[in-house]
Amino acid sequence: MKQFKDTLAQMSINELWDVHGQVADILAAKLTADKTEPDKRLAKLGPAPHTVRARRPYPKVLPKYRNPSNVSETWAGRGKQPRWVKKLLRSGKRIDDLRIDRAAT
Repeated sequence: MKQFKDTLAQMSINELWDVHGQVADILAAKLTADKTEPDKRLAKLGPAPHTVRARRPYPKVLPKYRNPSNVSETWAGRGKQPRWVKKLLRSGKRIDDLRIDRAAT
């Protein structure tokens, strides 16, 4: 290795750049070859099994609450409260006042 360093130290800048280019080309070819070998082995094994499970279908949730001033606004009672629910609760209404009567429908 010391002999190799001495040889490099004696070279001119242009010669060193030529060696640098050759080393870069050889290194790139070897890295590409090293990368394609595992890809070939994986291709022989076949496609990877699908490890992520599909999400199970959940039934549609019917709305439980309705805005009395705008009947098109409903809420199932899941997740974050809509703004209209918060507004009505702050104004003094109870959540039961907004409940949809299922027996009537």
